[in-house]
Amino acid sequence: MEHLLEDITVIDAATYLAGPGASTILADFGANVVKLEPPGGDGYRALVGNYPVPYHWLLTSRNKRSLVVDLSKDAGQDLVHQLIVAADVFTTNFMSHQLERYQLAYETLNEINPRLVYAHISGYGLAGPDAGKRAFDVTGWWARSGLMEFIREPGQTPLPMSPGMGDHCTATALFGCIMTGLYRREKTGEGSFVSTSLAANGVWANGMALQGVIAGNNIGTYRQKKGWPNPFTDAYQCADGDYVVLAVINTAREYPQLAECLGRTEWLSDERFASVGAVMKHRPEFCAALGEAIAQFSIEEVGNRLDQAGVTYSRVQPMADILEDEQLLANGIVVPTDDEGEGYELTINSPINVAEAPKRKPSRAPEIGADSVAVLKEMGIDDERIQGLLASGVVTAAEQSS
Repeated sequence: MEHLLEDITVIDAATYLAGPGASTILADFGANVVKLEPPGGDGYRALVGNYPVPYHWLLTSRNKRSLVVDLSKDAGQDLVHQLIVAADVFTTNFMSHQLERYQLAYETLNEINPRLVYAHISGYGLAGPDAGKRAFDVTGWWARSGLMEFIREPGQTPLPMSPGMGDHCTATALFGCIMTGLYRREKTGEGSFVSTSLAANGVWANGMALQGVIAGNNIGTYRQKKGWPNPFTDAYQCADGDYVVLAVINTAREYPQLAECLGRTEWLSDERFASVGAVMKHRPEFCAALGEAIAQFSIEEVGNRLDQAGVTYSRVQPMADILEDEQLLANGIVVPTDDEGEGYELTINSPINVAEAPKRKPSRAPEIGADSVAVLKEMGIDDERIQGLLASGVVTAAEQSS
């Protein structure tokens, strides 16, 4: 077996990012992923507006095949049910009324294929007053979880998030759900309903701070009243305009090393800064002094000094530089595609790795309906019926959608 999951067939009926992201990871490990799209294609394709390269589609739909089916037609629903017979995994983010309308509810598909792992992703979970509420990661993962409120400075309007930040975290969780379902199937022979939500993953991501609230220590409220309490984990600007962020967690050990490597050993004899406790009582003054010290050096000079002192830090890296980061390239985090098309010479790898199970080489995401005919033929559908499905608009092929 060349790839670990090459014997797994996935019907990816989820839209946009979080659900399809999970099947991207499955595809990376060799799964046969059929991307089910509506006529005109998944709306995710058009999210870049007029930009000529659909870069997010290239990322999330690599190594997949596109089948366009009109689920509003009975024949389209019947066709998907026929696909389900031989599938191992079905992914969806449809709401309950959509699942009922399109005959895709778990009970329906489980009856067709009792071994199917049915993977559902929602905004806020499957119970409660918001179970049917629409969500994206900025609402379900970022805003609802407390993360958006927590990271703002006192009095500052809450900040937006990086595109897809919460979706990718949630996609990784759904991948874990699917693999757990497949493992259960190995033990029992039965499929299962597995699920996660944007809200669940956002709250989990914010778990440390929220567990503090449970224990009576609401550092979010504290921050709004008094500002961020730790100058040893803040970001500072360097002489060349770059920023460095510190992660001095073992302050008792690292603070003297920090002062020495920056040429500020006088801090250790200044009663305001002589100890970590003293520093924390004079945070504004120390932040100003530390910022002034770091501002004397370029990011490279600061990095060299901190490295030699054993102080934990990182450059706040501009996104364009990430694509040339030797460390990320060496570890296959950013990977070449060897694709000759526009805008896809590199892609971002999924974060799951198994040393004994290499991933598939990234292939360009499919055009709308590029694989419709091929998938139907693999299902054993004869040419006459295929032509009928195309003529009736139940199925769309690439040449029809171009």
